[in-house]
Amino acid sequence: MTTAVTVKSIKRMSCLLTAMRIQSFQQIIYDYYDAQGRDLPWRKHMNPYRVLVSEIMLQQTQVERVIKKYREFIAAFPDFPTLAKVPNAKLLKVWSGMGYNRRALSLKALAQKVMIEYQGRLPSGPEELIALPGIGKYTAGAVSAFAFNKPVVFIDTNIRRVYIHEFFQDRENIHDDELFPLVEQTMDRLNPRKWFNALMDYGTMLKQKHVNSNRKSIHYVRQGTFENSNRQVRGKILKAIVAQSPLTTAQIVKATGMEPERIQKNLAQLAKEGFIIKTGRSFSIS
Repeated sequence: MTTAVTVKSIKRMSCLLTAMRIQSFQQIIYDYYDAQGRDLPWRKHMNPYRVLVSEIMLQQTQVERVIKKYREFIAAFPDFPTLAKVPNAKLLKVWSGMGYNRRALSLKALAQKVMIEYQGRLPSGPEELIALPGIGKYTAGAVSAFAFNKPVVFIDTNIRRVYIHEFFQDRENIHDDELFPLVEQTMDRLNPRKWFNALMDYGTMLKQKHVNSNRKSIHYVRQGTFENSNRQVRGKILKAIVAQSPLTTAQIVKATGMEPERIQKNLAQLAKEGFIIKTGRSFSIS
């Protein structure tokens, strides 16, 4: 803890969380989930591979956009062996429309590592998961909880919103270190998978019907606009090359409708990062 205020706040919240308060909070979350829980495809026929794919896709992407692409991705690459062997061009073609194309390549690299080091079985512990490509602290916790029903403490934007809304209505500048003890104390350890699904859905509802509680978080950052961003330029370049390659710089400029200077700069960066390769004057997927 970095300040005396934070320490006092946590001690105060810990004292408030009696067994009755925890039960009441859990009842609020489960009542909503049992009545209004979302019917999401990755919650059906659940296995570690499908949970992993959904969590990678959901990073910085809205659920509505993920649903359709998730089904396409699973149909094309139903398991780790298939994904580990797919050519990058086919992988990025299926991924097209999701954005953040680096996630697709990281997912393939992860599949390859799982096949080589874990005999095709995804490890269940957060410590092992976080060592895999494209897996951060949140994703490691989420996969461990959703895929293996482990009582792991983690926080994402929806979980953060729930705890701030329910426990910190009179506070600003709330640090996640203040939330972690509450998440741990209130968790349903008998069924963490259902509990975290319920928290996610309750948090989504709060975003739709209330002022965004996450603005009270010290970690809150407003997402930058996508239009005319480098991320948009990169996405258009990759989409053009996936659709037809090899392409010259001039052909890519024509296909994307973007400025030549920005195309050249992003082509160089994409090549440096291993997304594309340059042969002569033309570019293709690596």
